[in-house]
Amino acid sequence: MIRVQSLAYRYNPEKEITFRDLTIQTGEQFLLLGESGSGKTTLLHLLGGLLKLQRGGIEVNGTELSTLTESQLDRFRGKHYGFIFQRNHLLASLTVEQNLLMAPYLAGIKQDKSRVEEVLAQLDIADQKKKRIQELSLGQAQRVAIARAVLNKPSVILADEPTSALDDKNCDRVSELLLQVAQQNRATLIIATHDQRLKNKIQNVIQL
Repeated sequence: MIRVQSLAYRYNPEKEITFRDLTIQTGEQFLLLGESGSGKTTLLHLLGGLLKLQRGGIEVNGTELSTLTESQLDRFRGKHYGFIFQRNHLLASLTVEQNLLMAPYLAGIKQDKSRVEEVLAQLDIADQKKKRIQELSLGQAQRVAIARAVLNKPSVILADEPTSALDDKNCDRVSELLLQVAQQNRATLIIATHDQRLKNKIQNVIQL
């Protein structure tokens, strides 16, 4: 479960973004909607512990994020979160498989090549496993980033515009995988998006 209370974040003295209180139950799926500049990415980064809390509190799976040290927060993220960013943050010089195997390694979890193959097959990019990221198309690289996010079967999946670079077919494939993984693992799924195609797939909305 995720609980947000009295949350606000200030990038500069002139502008503070405030967020309404939220309670999101385990396994629920939400779209995070709002105009550019409304704070969608900021909220995702706060929920994931990627931005330091300035005011308010965030509790995830019974843990208040503000009580964790940096090293504890790193380990907590690795075990509980799957992140999908607008930029994929993949290592271009490594192969697809090597990039994915880093996810469990950094989280202190046993590496499982069969799990890598399973997720790549679900995203229809199993044949790209040995290619380096720099050899992939933008859409293929985005699917690799999504594979990395769901590889460890996280309890919370935070996605920032995960389908914006994809055509309709791959948008459907990616959204179905995210929903499937979330349902299988009772994971909470929050997607920040402008993509109108996703509104037919997820009914719960957080409007900023």
